[in-house]
Amino acid sequence: MLNKLFSEFTDRGYLFQCTNNDQVKNLINTKKMRFYIGFDCTAKSLHVGSLVQIMCLRLLQKYGHTPVVLLGGGTTLIGDPSGKDESRKILSSKEINKNITSIKKVFQKFLKSKGKNKVIFVNNKNWLSNLNYIDFLRKYGKYFTINKMLTFDSVKNRLDREQSLSFLEFNYMIFQAYDFLILNEKQKVELQIGGSDQWGNIVNGVDLVKKVNNKEVYGLTTPLILNSSGLKMGKTSEGAVWLDKNLLSSYDYWQFWRNTDDKDVIRYLKLFTELDLDKIKDYESLSGSDINQAKILLADEATKLLHGKEAALKAKKTSINTFEKKSGGDELPTTRINKNILKKGLQLKEFIISIKFATSNSDFKRNLENRAYRINNKIINSDISLTEKDIEDDSIKISFGKKKHHLIKAN
Repeated sequence: MLNKLFSEFTDRGYLFQCTNNDQVKNLINTKKMRFYIGFDCTAKSLHVGSLVQIMCLRLLQKYGHTPVVLLGGGTTLIGDPSGKDESRKILSSKEINKNITSIKKVFQKFLKSKGKNKVIFVNNKNWLSNLNYIDFLRKYGKYFTINKMLTFDSVKNRLDREQSLSFLEFNYMIFQAYDFLILNEKQKVELQIGGSDQWGNIVNGVDLVKKVNNKEVYGLTTPLILNSSGLKMGKTSEGAVWLDKNLLSSYDYWQFWRNTDDKDVIRYLKLFTELDLDKIKDYESLSGSDINQAKILLADEATKLLHGKEAALKAKKTSINTFEKKSGGDELPTTRINKNILKKGLQLKEFIISIKFATSNSDFKRNLENRAYRINNKIINSDISLTEKDIEDDSIKISFGKKKHHLIKAN
């Protein structure tokens, strides 16, 4: 089973580049090893932009390797310049600790927490926060050259665009290299995986372990996932697609995958589900309306991994009720209000803005003129007051365009 892993890893589209293809293939296919991926904790949750790395963790663990998840309590205090046009907001230790606690819950849904190769969580604050800077520079500074660091894309791109790169951020890649050294010494980690923008940081770590301890370790990067429009996968007009149900409902998560562009659906089935690759091939020839079968399958399988089978089924049922039966469902965003408010009349414009179906009075007016709003599936063309008479099947359904829906239920 293990000797098939590298093939599956590449066939699913997880491999972008690695430090030595043959040696990394041999490492992954022939022995049980420990590997790590680092995640900075800049928000309460990760979003789908991190999902490729999470699926890599899951796939390698499935084949018997031990995933080490580094939660960057130390490096988040600095901010990673990789792929960024400007410095990140500096968070307090208290904020970062809260984020770490919250983010751990995402990994516990995807990774095994029991058994010989259970997931190991580490926090680099444990070894970075107590460093003596003079001692650190004396011991490790000689292994890093400014000449080489300036060639890495994370630095070079910022400088080419004449955008500021602080000395604080410049230290980030040194600390990430040190993380690899520590994890190799303390946890016997042999492989680091990261996004393509992490290549320079990973190579630095591989070199540092070689120079300090004369050991061979390896690095591997995953591709940047762009959709068919050339945009980062998971970026929407409404914001990030979060992996936390408190920030994004399981229905909205299911709907995100259901709305995948026709050109992306097969690739996403390989990347973001555990369906057999042979089964995915059966969908490659679909076109026109038939491709919707693949999109529904993608939404079901991706939602099942994060939120569970029951939540995926509920989301699917709600979608069918909303789009095919023109009714509502348990998973649609819902606002409960007092019946007395409806007796007096609830101003539509105020409610539309409160649920962010419009950003301002003028935005609401434009949407209204474009016939973008529906009440219980009927187009409206004026700012009305919602009353008890608008209740159908125990609720009032407000729709914005074809994909956004919200229910009002009276208590």
